[in-house]
Amino acid sequence: MKYSSKANSSSKDKASIKIKDSHIEFGITPASADLLPNPAELFLGSISACILKNVERFSSLMNFEYSHAEVTVTATRLEKPPRMDEISYELLVYSQDPSLNIKLLQKNIENFGTIVNTVKSSCSIRGEIKKMDGDLR
Repeated sequence: MKYSSKANSSSKDKASIKIKDSHIEFGITPASADLLPNPAELFLGSISACILKNVERFSSLMNFEYSHAEVTVTATRLEKPPRMDEISYELLVYSQDPSLNIKLLQKNIENFGTIVNTVKSSCSIRGEIKKMDGDLR
């Protein structure tokens, strides 16, 4: 399987990535720092997307139902050399299904997620998954 994206930027302005039919703007200047995601935040967003995609994937494989899931990903940025370190996530899975096995879900997310596996090869990633009752949003 192959993936691709195309990105462009305007000097002293902003940049964007085109992936399939999606257009994602991101910041490249101090002026856009409070308005648009920066590359580090997009990186954390891809980890979030990987985790949520795998909740959906494993809900079928592990035969459990959930109403929705929320994930928060945080990281520490090191300065020399500049890189992400100590990435952590908290995943909330809203489900009333007694067959939801949190430990197995976490093992599957951390062993079979493409982005998570890529990140694990260069820095630590640790997480916590909590089952939340009901359909609270």
